[in-house]
Amino acid sequence: MWMSTAARLRWMAIFLSLALLVGVSAACGGSSSPSSEADRAGRGVAIASQPTGTSAPPGATAAPAPAAAVPVADSQIRAVVAGGGLPLNPADPTVKPEVKGTPVGVAGAGANLMLAAFEEVLGGIFESVAPSVVYIRVPSAARSALQGRQGVPDELLWSAGSGIVWDNEGHIVTNYHVVEEAIDNSLEVTVIFADSTQAKGTVVGGDPHSDLAVIKLVDADAQLHPVTLGDSNAVKVGQLTVAIGAPFGQELTMTSGIVSAVGRNISGQSRFTIPEVIQTDSAINPGNSGGPLLNRSGQVIGINTMIISRSGSFSGVGMAVPVNIAKKVVPPLIEDGKFDYPWLGVNIATVTSNYAQELDLPEGTKGTLVIAVVDDSPADRAGLRGSDDTIELDGIEYQAGGDIITAVDDYETPGSSDLIAHLLYHTRPRDTVTLTVLRDGQQKEIQVTLGQRPTLP
Repeated sequence: MWMSTAARLRWMAIFLSLALLVGVSAACGGSSSPSSEADRAGRGVAIASQPTGTSAPPGATAAPAPAAAVPVADSQIRAVVAGGGLPLNPADPTVKPEVKGTPVGVAGAGANLMLAAFEEVLGGIFESVAPSVVYIRVPSAARSALQGRQGVPDELLWSAGSGIVWDNEGHIVTNYHVVEEAIDNSLEVTVIFADSTQAKGTVVGGDPHSDLAVIKLVDADAQLHPVTLGDSNAVKVGQLTVAIGAPFGQELTMTSGIVSAVGRNISGQSRFTIPEVIQTDSAINPGNSGGPLLNRSGQVIGINTMIISRSGSFSGVGMAVPVNIAKKVVPPLIEDGKFDYPWLGVNIATVTSNYAQELDLPEGTKGTLVIAVVDDSPADRAGLRGSDDTIELDGIEYQAGGDIITAVDDYETPGSSDLIAHLLYHTRPRDTVTLTVLRDGQQKEIQVTLGQRPTLP
């Protein structure tokens, strides 16, 4: 009898705890066009998407819903400690997992139970979510001229990526860079489901700033299974992650790992920053772009978008656009084909502790340094000041002297990611906000009427 994911996780947590008690030690041990991929690889950054660098100090000029919890009786716990084992199916206490081989006392049984539960969880996630993940093929603009010629590799005829079923109306969410060529050339794309059913689709909206796009299926015969969306604000370092996609054009593949960092800032397909990006060590390769990053409940917490690699493939650092940004951006893409971002008009960086100390700022100062103000921008019209000086830290020169934004209205912004995220989630173009800034050691409040983010070359 198949257990829900939540129930299996409950048992796995118990197994882990018991294993520790008895001294068990166990170890479980889309890419864009081909030519651009090659160019990027030559620069030392491989993408399921778009390259990015790591965060730098300010102004551096140098380089499905969980089921109810199942109660566990003390007698069951004592049975495990005594070597009797714990049933994986609490509805039928007579059913216990088969333990292969001859375990060495309680430790061996506990380790086998723990691993069995972990495998059950991963297998359940894949079985549950795979029908909601698709493989996307986009014909290249040169396909009509190249098709039929001998020796032309398939990757010159198509670019590919992954996507997720967003709703029952036939909307598929993927990365902007996966379907960018289809947008630019009004091409129809092919969507392939886990059961090999194929459907045609058109791109109805794209947002290069978040690297998200929406495909509308034209002739879908497949039964649609929308994903379950999680909450990326609840994601914490160390949590289990699962990535599902079609790397290198293969059938759906699953990899697992953990959340290795949160709150990353990366560049999307524009010069603007995507905030609160999730970093994972789940293997993500070209072709995984647009596929889901999942939590242990099988909920989508991010849309896989990028890897950083010197080899051209996965090297342990994968990036996913947080699902809460997708929740904000996707509905307008479906409705209007675009998302209008609020715009302040500044170049910014997070104030680090050693930077604050070097500038003799009040102890504990956190905020966002204004490095530069764009001419005739909302910030410029409101009188915000950019940096006009430099300091040297560890032999590297940084900008200094600009306003330091510490809050927007009543919301503290201890770093640039917080500032960008707050404006994205809570404001719209033409809203007026009050910025709290530190200027020349004094706190000031400045009102700014936000503009609409411009399209940059």
